[in-house]
Amino acid sequence: MFVVSPSPGPEVVERLRAANTRLRELLAARDAELAALREQKDTQNADLQVALRALTLRVAELERQLGSGSDDSGTPSSKEPIAAKARRKSDRKSKRDRDTSSRERSADRSRGGQPGHPGRGLVRDPDPQQREQVASPQECRGCGAGLDDTGDAGTAWSQTWDVKVIPWRTEYLLPRRKCGCGTTTTACPPSGGPVNGICYGPVLNTAAIALTAFGNVPTERAAHLVGMLTGQGVSAGFVDRANARLAGQLTGAGFAEAMQTALMSEPVLTADESPVEVVSPATDPATGEVVPGAPHVMVLRTPDERLVLLSALDSRRHEDVMASLMTFTGYLIVDGYGAYLKLLPCTRQHNHAEKKCVSGRLAGLQQCCQHVIRRCRGVAKLGPGGLQSWATTVRTVLREAHEHTDTARAGGHNGVDPEILGALRERYDKAVTSGIIHNRHRDWDAGGNHPGYTLATWLREHAEQVWLFTHNLNLDWTSNAAERGVKPAKRHQAVSGYWQNDQTLARWCLINSYLTTARNHGLTVLDAITRALNGYPWLPQHAPA
Repeated sequence: MFVVSPSPGPEVVERLRAANTRLRELLAARDAELAALREQKDTQNADLQVALRALTLRVAELERQLGSGSDDSGTPSSKEPIAAKARRKSDRKSKRDRDTSSRERSADRSRGGQPGHPGRGLVRDPDPQQREQVASPQECRGCGAGLDDTGDAGTAWSQTWDVKVIPWRTEYLLPRRKCGCGTTTTACPPSGGPVNGICYGPVLNTAAIALTAFGNVPTERAAHLVGMLTGQGVSAGFVDRANARLAGQLTGAGFAEAMQTALMSEPVLTADESPVEVVSPATDPATGEVVPGAPHVMVLRTPDERLVLLSALDSRRHEDVMASLMTFTGYLIVDGYGAYLKLLPCTRQHNHAEKKCVSGRLAGLQQCCQHVIRRCRGVAKLGPGGLQSWATTVRTVLREAHEHTDTARAGGHNGVDPEILGALRERYDKAVTSGIIHNRHRDWDAGGNHPGYTLATWLREHAEQVWLFTHNLNLDWTSNAAERGVKPAKRHQAVSGYWQNDQTLARWCLINSYLTTARNHGLTVLDAITRALNGYPWLPQHAPA
């Protein structure tokens, strides 16, 4: 038996339909709200992914900078992070395959002079200024017996070399003569000092100048040290005036111009520049405003370090760097700074982006391979995996090329064997191409190119300048001579902190250039300063044609 339920009435159906419609509307509104929330979350997630990627790249760059040192960047060892110093020390202890800094001593190299080094030991003077007799020994150094009644066994010798610093005051009596015209003339003192006045002699002047120019000692401290060493108290004003007098004599004699002329006649030069701290930098005479850019010291030096000229630059602008080299027609060895490229004869290769072509007259430009090796070492440490192994290949190839050039030079050959050189260059080109391909689309911090891509493209564009030393055996493969030439400025800044203004910086550069070069030509600092203060400083000669 079946019971049939009565059908709902129209009112009930209408209410059910209305409830269903409201429910659908509520569900639709809820779906729209959830879709909006989902879209908002997706947007936030995308933003977070972008931020995470940027932060990841930033962390990678900061870790690279933190781990960079003198072995894989241009950072001087004195400013290396603690982590980089610890890593280098660990590398030396583990004696790895010379993958340590090119500025560091090789792990298998012994201390002291190496085989073949001429040495600078003392040699007995056959004609000493003084000889003194020493009392005979009283007992035998073997058995301890007395030696009063023993026979004479000859004489040995021992020399002591020293310098006597004794306060010394000389008064010159200056004759006067009266002319018939009524004028009285007084003889000039030999020291060049004032009439009826007092001045310090060459030794005290040398001590003051050497401490400030070579010892990098601040002026007041230098005056104190001079007094401690010689027993003659001097003032900080005297120390400053001594430097000013020497600079004035050098300027009057045209030392900087003579040095510039001598350098421009050299077949090969090295160049480098370093930023320095100046309290009151140079100002534009027309506007009175500070010249834009950071002050620098620039060095021009012969590879054998025979001649050196330090110059104070208001900035590192290309025009300032190029100014002292526009007449140079030889070969230049540099560290990759773009200003030097403009000194080459104008070609589209290096001036394609320049609106105005500035053409130089260089015979050729050698890029410093040690800088290249350090840059390659830094890139080789970047990941992922072994994708940057191409940079290690470039380092290996350049070192092998250097060994072959040394062998060819020692054997009196004009160049490296063409087959060997061709094979090395092929490996180099292949490695550089690999670096470009693997890093072309790899992201880096702040949207810039990956360091591997930047380095690889640079190595491709400047390959002929990197490899120039293999074709011209008269060229060094590094600009180490220029780097050593700019070290005094870095050392002075590390000790003294800064220069007061651009004039004192220029004066320091002039004096340091003079004393360094004069010493390289056999003069002592005392001789060089004395000659200059007496009006006839040492001047460089032109290089033979």
